[in-house]
Amino acid sequence: MKRSAISGLIITAVFLASPAFADDMNLCTSNLTQLNNSMSDTISLDDGAMNQLKTLKEGAEKDKAAGKAKDCIDKTTEALKVLEDSMKGGKG
Repeated sequence: MKRSAISGLIITAVFLASPAFADDMNLCTSNLTQLNNSMSDTISLDDGAMNQLKTLKEGAEKDKAAGKAKDCIDKTTEALKVLEDSMKGGKG
């Protein structure tokens, strides 16, 4: 049940969030919040996936601090996809 709820939140964040309703920096912030929440709720990730998520998250945070909203969004979207794929038990 918990995985279904987290997957639902990830899908919502990745596919339904739109810059038409919020500026790019707000989407970056929203994705980072979703990523932080999902990572803290997830305990079953392998080390490779967790390291990839941490690297993407750190890069996104640096991009946000530098005002590079598009790069931040790209990294957070990729990280949320990695998280979703890991929770499904595979890639793609």
